[in-house]
Amino acid sequence: MALFDYLDVLMFAGLCLAILLGYPVTFTLLGIALFFALLGWLTGHFDAGLLGALSQRIFGIMTNPVLIAIPVFVFMGAVLEKSRIAEDLLEQMGRLFGSIRGGLAVSVVVVGALLAASTGIVGATVVAMGLIALPTMLANGYDKRLAAGTVCTAGTLGQIIPPSTLLIILSDVMSNAYQQAQFAEGKFTVETISVGQTFAAALVPGFVLVALYIAYIMAIAYLRPAMAPPLTRPPKVSGQDGAWGGVLGVLMPPIVLIVAVLGSILGGIATPTEAAAVGAVGAVLLAALRLGDARTRKLVLIGGAALAVLAVLAGVAPVRLQRGDLDGGDYAIGAIGIVLTLVVALALIKAFRTTGKAGILKDAATGTMTVSAMIFGTIIGANVFSLVFRGLGGDARIEEILTLMPGGADGALIFVMILVFVLGFFLDFVEISVILLPIVAPALILLGHDPVWLSVLIAINLQTSFLTPPFGFSLFYLRGAAPPEITTGTIYAGVLPFIGLQALGVAAVWLLPPLATALPAWLF
Repeated sequence: MALFDYLDVLMFAGLCLAILLGYPVTFTLLGIALFFALLGWLTGHFDAGLLGALSQRIFGIMTNPVLIAIPVFVFMGAVLEKSRIAEDLLEQMGRLFGSIRGGLAVSVVVVGALLAASTGIVGATVVAMGLIALPTMLANGYDKRLAAGTVCTAGTLGQIIPPSTLLIILSDVMSNAYQQAQFAEGKFTVETISVGQTFAAALVPGFVLVALYIAYIMAIAYLRPAMAPPLTRPPKVSGQDGAWGGVLGVLMPPIVLIVAVLGSILGGIATPTEAAAVGAVGAVLLAALRLGDARTRKLVLIGGAALAVLAVLAGVAPVRLQRGDLDGGDYAIGAIGIVLTLVVALALIKAFRTTGKAGILKDAATGTMTVSAMIFGTIIGANVFSLVFRGLGGDARIEEILTLMPGGADGALIFVMILVFVLGFFLDFVEISVILLPIVAPALILLGHDPVWLSVLIAINLQTSFLTPPFGFSLFYLRGAAPPEITTGTIYAGVLPFIGLQALGVAAVWLLPPLATALPAWLF
Protein backbone atom coordinates (compact mmCIF):
# COMPACT_ATOMS: atom_id res chain seq x y z
CA MET A 1 0.00 0.00 0.00
CA ALA A 2 1.31 3.47 -0.87
CA LEU A 3 2.82 5.71 1.76
CA PHE A 4 0.19 8.37 1.01
CA ASP A 5 -2.52 6.03 2.33
CA TYR A 6 -1.07 6.64 5.79
CA LEU A 7 -1.15 10.43 5.69
CA ASP A 8 -3.34 10.51 8.82
CA VAL A 9 -0.74 8.52 10.76
CA LEU A 10 2.09 10.70 9.44
CA MET A 11 0.08 13.78 10.34
CA PHE A 12 -0.28 12.73 13.98
CA ALA A 13 3.39 11.72 14.19
CA GLY A 14 4.43 15.04 12.66
CA LEU A 15 2.37 16.91 15.23
CA CYS A 16 4.00 15.06 18.15
CA LEU A 17 7.48 15.72 16.72
CA ALA A 18 6.83 19.42 16.14
CA ILE A 19 5.48 19.90 19.66
CA LEU A 20 8.48 18.12 21.18
CA LEU A 21 10.74 20.49 19.22
CA GLY A 22 9.21 23.35 21.18
CA TYR A 23 7.12 25.17 18.60
CA PRO A 24 4.01 26.98 19.93
CA VAL A 25 1.12 24.54 19.94
CA THR A 26 -1.48 26.75 18.25
CA PHE A 27 0.74 27.55 15.26
CA THR A 28 1.99 23.96 15.14
CA LEU A 29 -1.57 22.63 14.90
CA LEU A 30 -2.46 25.05 12.11
CA GLY A 31 0.78 24.54 10.19
CA ILE A 32 0.68 20.73 10.33
CA ALA A 33 -3.00 20.68 9.39
CA LEU A 34 -2.62 22.97 6.37
CA PHE A 35 0.53 21.18 5.17
CA PHE A 36 -1.11 17.76 5.21
CA ALA A 37 -4.33 19.17 3.74
CA LEU A 38 -2.29 20.45 0.77
CA LEU A 39 -0.36 17.18 0.52
CA GLY A 40 -3.55 15.14 0.71
CA TRP A 41 -5.24 17.30 -1.95
CA LEU A 42 -2.25 16.98 -4.30
CA THR A 43 -2.24 13.18 -3.90
CA GLY A 44 -6.02 12.83 -4.14
CA HIS A 45 -6.51 11.74 -0.51
CA PHE A 46 -8.21 14.89 0.78
CA ASP A 47 -11.20 16.91 -0.40
CA ALA A 48 -10.21 20.58 -0.15
CA GLY A 49 -13.90 21.52 -0.02
CA LEU A 50 -13.93 20.41 3.63
CA LEU A 51 -11.90 23.48 4.53
CA GLY A 52 -14.94 25.55 3.67
CA ALA A 53 -16.39 24.45 7.01
CA LEU A 54 -13.62 26.19 8.96
CA SER A 55 -15.36 29.56 9.24
CA GLN A 56 -18.50 27.93 10.64
CA ARG A 57 -16.43 25.88 13.09
CA ILE A 58 -14.54 28.92 14.37
CA PHE A 59 -17.75 30.93 14.67
CA GLY A 60 -19.28 28.02 16.61
CA ILE A 61 -16.33 27.99 19.03
CA MET A 62 -16.48 31.71 19.72
CA THR A 63 -20.26 31.65 20.30
CA ASN A 64 -20.35 28.37 22.24
CA PRO A 65 -22.28 29.15 25.45
CA VAL A 66 -20.27 26.52 27.34
CA LEU A 67 -16.85 27.86 26.35
CA ILE A 68 -17.91 31.46 27.00
CA ALA A 69 -17.87 30.57 30.71
CA ILE A 70 -14.10 29.94 30.62
CA PRO A 71 -12.88 33.59 30.61
CA VAL A 72 -15.36 34.50 33.35
CA PHE A 73 -14.27 31.63 35.61
CA VAL A 74 -10.63 32.50 34.91
CA PHE A 75 -11.32 36.12 35.90
CA MET A 76 -13.03 34.96 39.10
CA GLY A 77 -10.04 32.85 40.03
CA ALA A 78 -7.55 35.58 39.14
CA VAL A 79 -9.32 38.13 41.37
CA LEU A 80 -9.37 35.73 44.31
CA GLU A 81 -5.72 34.83 43.77
CA LYS A 82 -4.59 38.46 43.53
CA SER A 83 -6.52 39.39 46.69
CA ARG A 84 -4.31 36.91 48.64
CA ILE A 85 -7.18 35.01 50.22
CA ALA A 86 -4.99 31.88 50.09
CA GLU A 87 -2.66 33.38 52.70
CA ASP A 88 -5.50 33.81 55.19
CA LEU A 89 -6.77 30.28 54.58
CA LEU A 90 -3.33 28.72 55.05
CA GLU A 91 -2.64 30.71 58.21
CA GLN A 92 -5.93 29.77 59.87
CA MET A 93 -5.77 26.12 58.83
CA GLY A 94 -2.21 25.92 60.13
CA ARG A 95 -3.42 27.18 63.49
CA LEU A 96 -6.19 24.62 63.54
CA PHE A 97 -4.31 21.47 62.48
CA GLY A 98 -0.66 22.38 63.15
CA SER A 99 -0.52 20.82 66.60
CA ILE A 100 -1.06 17.26 65.29
CA ARG A 101 1.36 15.10 63.32
CA GLY A 102 1.07 15.86 59.65
CA GLY A 103 -1.30 18.71 60.46
CA LEU A 104 0.45 21.29 58.30
CA ALA A 105 0.38 18.98 55.28
CA VAL A 106 -3.30 18.24 55.90
CA SER A 107 -3.93 21.98 56.07
CA VAL A 108 -2.27 22.41 52.67
CA VAL A 109 -4.51 19.72 51.15
CA VAL A 110 -7.69 21.20 52.65
CA VAL A 111 -6.78 24.70 51.49
CA GLY A 112 -5.93 23.30 48.06
CA ALA A 113 -9.41 21.79 47.85
CA LEU A 114 -11.06 25.04 48.94
CA LEU A 115 -9.05 27.09 46.47
CA ALA A 116 -9.83 24.54 43.75
CA ALA A 117 -13.55 24.94 44.37
CA SER A 118 -13.32 28.73 44.42
CA THR A 119 -10.60 29.60 41.90
CA GLY A 120 -9.66 26.51 39.86
CA ILE A 121 -6.26 28.03 38.95
CA VAL A 122 -3.49 25.49 39.45
CA GLY A 123 -0.49 27.76 38.95
CA ALA A 124 -1.69 30.41 41.39
CA THR A 125 -2.48 27.83 44.06
CA VAL A 126 0.86 26.03 43.79
CA VAL A 127 2.86 29.28 43.83
CA ALA A 128 0.88 30.69 46.76
CA MET A 129 1.34 27.57 48.87
CA GLY A 130 4.95 27.21 47.75
CA LEU A 131 5.69 30.72 49.03
CA ILE A 132 3.62 30.55 52.22
CA ALA A 133 3.26 26.96 53.43
CA LEU A 134 6.44 25.28 52.16
CA PRO A 135 8.94 27.38 54.17
CA THR A 136 6.85 26.83 57.31
CA MET A 137 6.77 23.07 56.75
CA LEU A 138 10.52 22.95 56.24
CA ALA A 139 11.18 25.14 59.28
CA ASN A 140 9.19 22.71 61.41
CA GLY A 141 11.16 19.68 60.30
CA TYR A 142 9.00 18.24 57.51
CA ASP A 143 10.67 15.89 55.06
CA LYS A 144 11.52 17.91 51.96
CA ARG A 145 10.05 15.37 49.55
CA LEU A 146 6.77 15.05 51.47
CA ALA A 147 6.42 18.83 51.76
CA ALA A 148 7.13 19.45 48.06
CA GLY A 149 4.89 16.60 46.91
CA THR A 150 2.00 17.76 49.11
CA VAL A 151 2.15 21.35 47.84
CA CYS A 152 2.38 20.26 44.19
CA THR A 153 -0.47 17.77 44.43
CA ALA A 154 -2.83 19.93 46.47
CA GLY A 155 -2.46 22.64 43.85
CA THR A 156 -3.62 20.31 41.06
CA LEU A 157 -7.03 19.78 42.70
CA GLY A 158 -8.16 22.82 40.73
CA GLN A 159 -8.36 20.57 37.67
CA ILE A 160 -10.77 17.97 39.09
CA ILE A 161 -12.87 19.85 41.66
CA PRO A 162 -15.42 22.10 39.91
CA PRO A 163 -15.57 24.79 38.72
CA SER A 164 -12.62 23.81 36.55
CA THR A 165 -11.51 24.94 33.11
CA LEU A 166 -10.55 21.35 32.35
CA LEU A 167 -14.06 20.11 33.17
CA ILE A 168 -15.65 22.81 31.00
CA ILE A 169 -13.47 21.84 28.02
CA LEU A 170 -14.07 18.12 28.66
CA SER A 171 -17.81 18.71 28.85
CA ASP A 172 -17.82 20.35 25.42
CA VAL A 173 -15.51 17.73 23.87
CA MET A 174 -17.40 14.76 25.31
CA SER A 175 -20.77 16.26 24.37
CA ASN A 176 -19.65 16.56 20.74
CA ALA A 177 -18.22 13.03 20.84
CA TYR A 178 -21.47 11.71 22.31
CA GLN A 179 -23.46 13.33 19.53
CA GLN A 180 -21.13 11.87 16.88
CA ALA A 181 -21.51 8.42 18.42
CA GLN A 182 -25.29 8.71 18.37
CA PHE A 183 -25.29 9.85 14.74
CA ALA A 184 -23.09 6.85 13.89
CA GLU A 185 -25.72 4.61 15.51
CA GLY A 186 -28.45 6.17 13.37
CA LYS A 187 -29.97 8.28 16.16
CA PHE A 188 -30.90 11.75 14.98
CA THR A 189 -32.67 12.88 18.16
CA VAL A 190 -29.47 13.08 20.15
CA GLU A 191 -28.74 13.67 23.81
CA THR A 192 -25.97 15.95 25.03
CA ILE A 193 -23.81 16.30 28.13
CA SER A 194 -24.07 19.52 30.11
CA VAL A 195 -21.41 21.25 32.16
CA GLY A 196 -23.61 20.69 35.19
CA GLN A 197 -23.51 16.93 34.66
CA THR A 198 -19.73 16.96 34.33
CA PHE A 199 -19.33 19.13 37.43
CA ALA A 200 -21.62 16.86 39.42
CA ALA A 201 -19.81 13.74 38.18
CA ALA A 202 -16.39 15.11 39.21
CA LEU A 203 -17.40 16.36 42.64
CA VAL A 204 -17.35 13.08 44.57
CA PRO A 205 -14.20 11.69 42.85
CA GLY A 206 -12.47 15.01 43.60
CA PHE A 207 -13.13 14.60 47.31
CA VAL A 208 -12.12 10.94 47.10
CA LEU A 209 -8.72 12.17 45.93
CA VAL A 210 -8.59 14.64 48.83
CA ALA A 211 -9.35 11.78 51.22
CA LEU A 212 -6.60 9.64 49.66
CA TYR A 213 -4.05 12.45 50.03
CA ILE A 214 -4.97 13.06 53.67
CA ALA A 215 -4.96 9.32 54.48
CA TYR A 216 -1.48 8.98 52.96
CA ILE A 217 -0.15 11.99 54.88
CA MET A 218 -1.58 10.76 58.18
CA ALA A 219 -0.18 7.27 57.57
CA ILE A 220 3.28 8.73 56.92
CA ALA A 221 2.98 10.95 60.00
CA TYR A 222 2.25 8.01 62.29
CA LEU A 223 4.53 5.45 60.68
CA ARG A 224 7.45 7.85 60.29
CA PRO A 225 6.86 10.70 62.76
CA ALA A 226 10.11 12.45 61.87
CA MET A 227 8.84 13.11 58.33
CA ALA A 228 5.75 15.09 59.42
CA PRO A 229 6.08 16.34 63.01
CA PRO A 230 3.61 18.64 64.78
CA LEU A 231 4.41 22.31 65.03
CA THR A 232 7.04 22.89 67.68
CA ARG A 233 5.64 26.33 68.44
CA PRO A 234 2.07 26.66 67.18
CA PRO A 235 1.15 30.24 66.22
CA LYS A 236 -0.74 32.21 68.83
CA VAL A 237 -4.41 32.66 68.10
CA SER A 238 -5.47 36.26 67.85
CA GLY A 239 -9.00 37.49 68.30
CA GLN A 240 -11.59 36.85 70.96
CA ASP A 241 -13.32 34.01 69.11
CA GLY A 242 -10.28 31.70 69.24
CA ALA A 243 -9.08 29.31 66.56
CA TRP A 244 -12.48 28.15 65.37
CA GLY A 245 -13.79 31.71 65.17
CA GLY A 246 -10.82 32.75 63.04
CA VAL A 247 -11.18 29.72 60.79
CA LEU A 248 -14.89 30.28 60.27
CA GLY A 249 -14.32 33.96 59.57
CA VAL A 250 -11.86 33.11 56.82
CA LEU A 251 -13.72 30.07 55.49
CA MET A 252 -17.24 31.43 55.25
CA PRO A 253 -16.79 33.94 52.38
CA PRO A 254 -15.16 31.43 49.97
CA ILE A 255 -17.65 28.73 50.97
CA VAL A 256 -20.58 31.06 50.30
CA LEU A 257 -19.09 31.83 46.89
CA ILE A 258 -18.59 28.12 46.15
CA VAL A 259 -22.17 27.32 47.14
CA ALA A 260 -23.51 30.21 45.04
CA VAL A 261 -21.60 29.16 41.91
CA LEU A 262 -21.81 25.37 42.09
CA GLY A 263 -25.23 25.35 43.74
CA SER A 264 -26.75 27.46 40.97
CA ILE A 265 -25.28 25.16 38.30
CA LEU A 266 -26.05 21.82 39.97
CA GLY A 267 -29.50 23.02 41.03
CA GLY A 268 -30.37 24.03 37.48
CA ILE A 269 -30.96 27.63 38.54
CA ALA A 270 -28.32 29.16 36.27
CA THR A 271 -26.31 28.23 33.20
CA PRO A 272 -22.53 27.88 33.61
CA THR A 273 -21.99 31.32 32.08
CA GLU A 274 -24.53 32.93 34.41
CA ALA A 275 -23.03 31.13 37.41
CA ALA A 276 -19.55 32.24 36.34
CA ALA A 277 -20.80 35.84 36.24
CA VAL A 278 -22.15 35.42 39.78
CA GLY A 279 -18.76 34.04 40.81
CA ALA A 280 -16.89 36.95 39.21
CA VAL A 281 -19.10 39.49 41.00
CA GLY A 282 -18.69 37.58 44.27
CA ALA A 283 -14.91 37.45 43.83
CA VAL A 284 -14.71 41.23 43.37
CA LEU A 285 -16.86 41.75 46.47
CA LEU A 286 -14.67 39.35 48.51
CA ALA A 287 -11.53 41.11 47.33
CA ALA A 288 -12.97 44.49 48.37
CA LEU A 289 -14.07 43.00 51.69
CA ARG A 290 -10.49 41.97 52.40
CA LEU A 291 -8.74 45.08 51.10
CA GLY A 292 -11.17 47.90 51.91
CA ASP A 293 -11.54 50.09 54.98
CA ALA A 294 -14.33 49.70 57.53
CA ARG A 295 -16.80 51.77 55.49
CA THR A 296 -16.07 49.78 52.34
CA ARG A 297 -16.45 46.46 54.16
CA LYS A 298 -19.79 47.55 55.61
CA LEU A 299 -21.12 48.57 52.18
CA VAL A 300 -19.85 45.35 50.60
CA LEU A 301 -21.55 43.23 53.27
CA ILE A 302 -24.82 45.09 52.75
CA GLY A 303 -24.45 44.68 48.98
CA GLY A 304 -23.73 40.96 49.34
CA ALA A 305 -26.79 40.49 51.53
CA ALA A 306 -28.92 42.46 49.04
CA LEU A 307 -27.60 40.28 46.22
CA ALA A 308 -28.55 37.11 48.11
CA VAL A 309 -32.07 38.42 48.84
CA LEU A 310 -32.44 39.51 45.23
CA ALA A 311 -31.47 36.03 44.00
CA VAL A 312 -34.00 34.38 46.31
CA LEU A 313 -36.68 36.89 45.35
CA ALA A 314 -36.08 36.33 41.65
CA GLY A 315 -36.45 32.58 42.12
CA VAL A 316 -39.45 32.63 44.45
CA ALA A 317 -41.49 35.55 43.12
CA PRO A 318 -40.31 36.62 39.65
CA VAL A 319 -42.04 39.71 38.31
CA ARG A 320 -42.36 40.76 34.67
CA LEU A 321 -43.30 44.44 34.80
CA GLN A 322 -44.23 44.51 31.11
CA ARG A 323 -47.25 42.26 31.72
CA GLY A 324 -50.69 43.86 31.77
CA ASP A 325 -52.28 41.79 34.57
CA LEU A 326 -50.10 42.93 37.48
CA ASP A 327 -51.61 43.87 40.85
CA GLY A 328 -50.33 45.99 43.72
CA GLY A 329 -48.36 43.11 45.25
CA ASP A 330 -46.47 42.55 42.01
CA TYR A 331 -45.54 46.23 41.81
CA ALA A 332 -44.39 46.14 45.45
CA ILE A 333 -42.14 43.14 44.76
CA GLY A 334 -40.83 44.87 41.66
CA ALA A 335 -40.05 48.01 43.67
CA ILE A 336 -38.19 45.95 46.28
CA GLY A 337 -36.21 44.31 43.50
CA ILE A 338 -35.26 47.70 42.04
CA VAL A 339 -34.10 48.98 45.45
CA LEU A 340 -32.04 45.82 46.05
CA THR A 341 -30.50 46.15 42.59
CA LEU A 342 -29.46 49.74 43.31
CA VAL A 343 -27.86 48.65 46.60
CA VAL A 344 -25.94 45.89 44.82
CA ALA A 345 -24.86 48.36 42.12
CA LEU A 346 -23.52 50.79 44.72
CA ALA A 347 -21.61 48.00 46.47
CA LEU A 348 -20.15 46.83 43.16
CA ILE A 349 -19.06 50.33 42.17
CA LYS A 350 -17.29 50.69 45.50
CA ALA A 351 -15.76 47.19 45.18
CA PHE A 352 -14.49 47.90 41.67
CA ARG A 353 -12.95 51.19 42.82
CA THR A 354 -11.25 49.49 45.77
CA THR A 355 -9.85 46.60 43.76
CA GLY A 356 -8.92 48.91 40.92
CA LYS A 357 -6.85 51.16 43.19
CA ALA A 358 -5.10 48.07 44.58
CA GLY A 359 -4.13 47.01 41.03
CA ILE A 360 -6.06 43.76 41.28
CA LEU A 361 -8.47 44.40 38.41
CA LYS A 362 -5.71 45.29 35.96
CA ASP A 363 -3.65 42.21 36.82
CA ALA A 364 -6.71 39.94 36.79
CA ALA A 365 -7.92 41.29 33.44
CA THR A 366 -4.46 40.88 31.88
CA GLY A 367 -4.12 37.34 33.21
CA THR A 368 -7.63 36.45 32.03
CA MET A 369 -6.92 37.75 28.54
CA THR A 370 -3.64 35.81 28.32
CA VAL A 371 -5.05 32.50 29.56
CA SER A 372 -8.26 32.78 27.52
CA ALA A 373 -6.35 33.63 24.33
CA MET A 374 -4.12 30.59 24.86
CA ILE A 375 -7.07 28.27 25.44
CA PHE A 376 -9.20 29.51 22.55
CA GLY A 377 -6.22 29.64 20.19
CA THR A 378 -5.45 26.02 21.00
CA ILE A 379 -9.10 25.00 20.56
CA ILE A 380 -9.32 26.72 17.16
CA GLY A 381 -6.05 25.13 16.01
CA ALA A 382 -7.20 21.73 17.23
CA ASN A 383 -10.47 22.07 15.31
CA VAL A 384 -8.55 22.75 12.09
CA PHE A 385 -6.29 19.78 12.81
CA SER A 386 -9.29 17.56 13.61
CA LEU A 387 -11.09 18.54 10.40
CA VAL A 388 -8.09 17.67 8.21
CA PHE A 389 -7.37 14.49 10.20
CA ARG A 390 -10.93 13.28 9.67
CA GLY A 391 -10.76 14.26 6.00
CA LEU A 392 -7.73 11.96 5.66
CA GLY A 393 -9.67 9.08 7.22
CA GLY A 394 -8.02 9.27 10.63
CA ASP A 395 -11.23 8.89 12.63
CA ALA A 396 -12.07 5.63 10.84
CA ARG A 397 -8.56 4.31 11.46
CA ILE A 398 -8.72 5.18 15.17
CA GLU A 399 -12.12 3.51 15.51
CA GLU A 400 -10.78 0.39 13.78
CA ILE A 401 -7.70 0.28 16.04
CA LEU A 402 -9.75 0.64 19.22
CA THR A 403 -12.33 -1.92 18.07
CA LEU A 404 -9.62 -4.49 17.38
CA MET A 405 -7.91 -3.98 20.75
CA PRO A 406 -7.62 -7.17 22.83
CA GLY A 407 -9.98 -7.06 25.78
CA GLY A 408 -12.82 -5.36 23.91
CA ALA A 409 -14.18 -2.10 25.30
CA ASP A 410 -12.08 -2.30 28.49
CA GLY A 411 -8.92 -3.02 26.51
CA ALA A 412 -9.57 -0.02 24.26
CA LEU A 413 -10.13 2.23 27.27
CA ILE A 414 -6.96 0.99 28.98
CA PHE A 415 -5.01 1.78 25.80
CA VAL A 416 -6.43 5.31 25.64
CA MET A 417 -5.82 5.94 29.33
CA ILE A 418 -2.20 4.84 28.99
CA LEU A 419 -1.83 7.03 25.90
CA VAL A 420 -3.29 10.05 27.74
CA PHE A 421 -0.97 9.38 30.70
CA VAL A 422 2.12 9.15 28.47
CA LEU A 423 1.17 12.28 26.49
CA GLY A 424 0.76 14.06 29.83
CA PHE A 425 4.54 13.86 30.26
CA PHE A 426 4.93 16.21 27.29
CA LEU A 427 1.66 18.02 26.52
CA ASP A 428 -0.66 20.40 28.34
CA PHE A 429 -4.15 19.23 29.39
CA VAL A 430 -5.78 21.64 26.91
CA GLU A 431 -3.78 20.18 24.04
CA ILE A 432 -4.62 16.59 24.98
CA SER A 433 -8.29 17.47 25.49
CA VAL A 434 -8.84 19.20 22.17
CA ILE A 435 -6.44 17.17 19.99
CA LEU A 436 -6.64 13.56 21.14
CA LEU A 437 -10.04 13.22 22.78
CA PRO A 438 -12.20 14.33 19.82
CA ILE A 439 -10.48 11.55 17.86
CA VAL A 440 -10.80 8.67 20.34
CA ALA A 441 -13.87 9.56 22.45
CA PRO A 442 -16.58 8.76 19.83
CA ALA A 443 -15.12 5.28 19.33
CA LEU A 444 -15.00 4.65 23.09
CA ILE A 445 -18.62 5.73 23.46
CA LEU A 446 -19.64 3.47 20.55
CA LEU A 447 -17.96 0.62 22.42
CA GLY A 448 -20.41 1.16 25.27
CA HIS A 449 -18.65 3.43 27.77
CA ASP A 450 -20.80 5.98 29.59
CA PRO A 451 -19.66 9.47 28.44
CA VAL A 452 -20.10 11.12 31.85
CA TRP A 453 -18.14 8.38 33.64
CA LEU A 454 -15.54 8.50 30.87
CA SER A 455 -15.14 12.26 31.35
CA VAL A 456 -14.24 11.82 35.03
CA LEU A 457 -11.73 9.03 34.36
CA ILE A 458 -9.99 11.17 31.76
CA ALA A 459 -10.15 14.26 34.00
CA ILE A 460 -8.27 12.49 36.81
CA ASN A 461 -5.75 11.22 34.28
CA LEU A 462 -5.25 14.71 32.86
CA GLN A 463 -4.91 16.12 36.37
CA THR A 464 -1.97 13.74 36.82
CA SER A 465 -0.23 15.38 33.85
CA PHE A 466 0.50 18.36 36.10
CA LEU A 467 2.64 16.07 38.30
CA THR A 468 4.51 13.96 35.76
CA PRO A 469 8.06 15.02 34.88
CA PRO A 470 9.67 16.39 32.82
CA PHE A 471 6.99 18.91 31.80
CA GLY A 472 4.44 18.75 34.64
CA PHE A 473 3.32 22.35 35.11
CA SER A 474 2.97 22.10 38.89
CA LEU A 475 6.60 21.01 39.06
CA PHE A 476 7.68 24.15 37.21
CA TYR A 477 5.43 26.38 39.32
CA LEU A 478 6.86 25.01 42.56
CA ARG A 479 10.43 25.08 41.26
CA GLY A 480 10.06 28.83 40.75
CA ALA A 481 8.54 29.46 44.18
CA ALA A 482 10.41 26.95 46.36
CA PRO A 483 13.36 27.79 48.65
CA PRO A 484 16.86 26.96 47.34
CA GLU A 485 17.13 23.77 49.41
CA ILE A 486 14.25 22.23 47.43
CA THR A 487 15.91 20.86 44.29
CA THR A 488 14.22 19.66 41.12
CA GLY A 489 15.08 16.08 42.07
CA THR A 490 13.43 16.56 45.47
CA ILE A 491 10.23 17.77 43.79
CA TYR A 492 10.22 14.84 41.36
CA ALA A 493 10.74 12.34 44.19
CA GLY A 494 8.06 14.03 46.28
CA VAL A 495 5.29 13.74 43.68
CA LEU A 496 5.87 10.05 42.86
CA PRO A 497 3.73 8.67 45.74
CA PHE A 498 0.96 11.11 44.84
CA ILE A 499 1.02 9.94 41.21
CA GLY A 500 0.37 6.47 42.66
CA LEU A 501 -2.57 7.91 44.62
CA GLN A 502 -3.90 9.38 41.38
CA ALA A 503 -3.80 5.88 39.89
CA LEU A 504 -5.77 4.64 42.92
CA GLY A 505 -8.32 7.38 42.27
CA VAL A 506 -8.71 6.24 38.66
CA ALA A 507 -9.08 2.64 39.84
CA ALA A 508 -11.73 3.64 42.40
CA VAL A 509 -13.86 5.42 39.78
CA TRP A 510 -13.34 2.54 37.32
CA LEU A 511 -14.36 -0.17 39.81
CA LEU A 512 -17.14 1.91 41.41
CA PRO A 513 -18.81 3.86 38.57
CA PRO A 514 -21.55 5.28 40.88
CA LEU A 515 -18.86 7.53 42.38
CA ALA A 516 -19.09 9.49 39.14
CA THR A 517 -22.56 8.67 37.85
CA ALA A 518 -24.83 8.68 40.93
CA LEU A 519 -24.85 12.43 41.65
CA PRO A 520 -25.51 13.62 38.07
CA ALA A 521 -28.20 10.94 37.67
CA TRP A 522 -29.88 12.20 40.83
CA LEU A 523 -29.61 15.89 39.96
CA PHE A 524 -30.28 15.70 36.22
